[in-house]
Amino acid sequence: MNNGGAGFSRRAFLGAGAAIGGLALLAPTRAGVARAAAPFEPTREVTLTAGEMELKLLGPDKPATRILAYDGNPFQTLRMPRGTRLKATFVNGIDEGSTLHFHGVRMPNEYDGVPTLTQPLVQPGSRFVHLLPLDDPGTFFFHPHCDETGQAGMGLAGVLIVEDTRDPAFDAEHVLCLKDWRLAPDGSFLPLTEPEGASKAGTFGATRTVNGAAAVELKAPAAGHVRLRILNIDSTRIMDIGVEGGEAWLIAVDGHALAPVRLDDLPDGIWRMGPAQRIDLDIRMPADGSPVTLGDYRAADIYRFATLTAEGRVGKPRKGPLALPKAELPKPEMKRAARLSFTLQQATGQAVKEIALPADDPLAKALIDSLCVGATTYWGIQSESWPTGANRNVPPPLARMTTGNSYRVEIKNETRFPHPVHLHGHAFEVLSSSLDRLPRHFADTVLVQPGEAVEIAFVAAPGDWVFHCHILEHMETGMMGWFRIV
Repeated sequence: MNNGGAGFSRRAFLGAGAAIGGLALLAPTRAGVARAAAPFEPTREVTLTAGEMELKLLGPDKPATRILAYDGNPFQTLRMPRGTRLKATFVNGIDEGSTLHFHGVRMPNEYDGVPTLTQPLVQPGSRFVHLLPLDDPGTFFFHPHCDETGQAGMGLAGVLIVEDTRDPAFDAEHVLCLKDWRLAPDGSFLPLTEPEGASKAGTFGATRTVNGAAAVELKAPAAGHVRLRILNIDSTRIMDIGVEGGEAWLIAVDGHALAPVRLDDLPDGIWRMGPAQRIDLDIRMPADGSPVTLGDYRAADIYRFATLTAEGRVGKPRKGPLALPKAELPKPEMKRAARLSFTLQQATGQAVKEIALPADDPLAKALIDSLCVGATTYWGIQSESWPTGANRNVPPPLARMTTGNSYRVEIKNETRFPHPVHLHGHAFEVLSSSLDRLPRHFADTVLVQPGEAVEIAFVAAPGDWVFHCHILEHMETGMMGWFRIV
């Protein structure tokens, strides 16, 4: 059964049928990436098993929902020190193929978790081992990269926090995972994608949660500094994160530190974040012990998802903000950087063309697993769309780049809807916005508004890396491509 768009994933309804078998694709040749494997000695080993569990998302006195999670823990959270060499074994315990993608982590391409492009689909009962150097501190997450609307829509996501001993000592720290759910009154899942949503802003859930609850109350000492790690792991919703009652500074985006920016000094006093984006905030609690609230202010009906209440008091208040150590990332050479431009488009017969890989390309005969192909094409990048429907051929890369070279990439949004654009395997520098709304910072996902052009820059790392919108229905209905870096 096809996934995404006008069709529904096998997971679009809870319990929608038995497992459907399928032959795993042979791992494609890593074209242009042949090189001796670097020595890798794991310093930490984990096993992450995808499976079902029950969670009362509608409330403690309402029917439970059978969701997907890793290791039976909603939003399973891993904490590891910077410099860890992580050996992560993914075990597929659900009844359809899946993979594991560590979002935002710079890694060897073969562990990126993209079916066909970097590895075969992991079939039910099978496993895949990832070897990941965790050299960048920050807030990251992990999720499947096939049938994402179905699997991530049902909760399959976890958090990876890479800790840095150089960080300032905060008086409290909390992790907040924001996600909507498409639920019926009996706790079952409604269709996770609908054509009306997939072809526009996305199919929204009506049950909003933070850490699986409608709202949370958190503790922090009066006059203290609180680090909040906020993750938008929703499939669709763009959020305007704001704070009331305390001073707040943006100190990291997508895990990477930036010079602290007072939230009130940003346009509208909020940080706008799309699906897959993360922020770290430093909040200074009021000295008088009054509460601080956090909310999504994007709609008139404000969603207040967290309240910080005072518990105790710091002995010696510190002046804010508490800045994180400067990000240590490959710095693009702006004067020597090659310039490229990509346009995000609504797909029409005239806007999107079908192009094939050269016959001698190692991926030319590889077919994308049918589970990972959407049913209908609604979107494209640079007049090309990721395969949907009966077309399962790997498309040619959007660009060919050279390892170690610097690139300045303009992303233009010619559609009527915003798109959070994610580049795998890289932390890019956000240089500018035509709407003049973004501070300069490093990220792995950038939200591009309708009519906006955003310029990013990065140093190319070897591999075949996908570049896509992280509104999952948009990705699955065409808004994805890839870069070949050799």
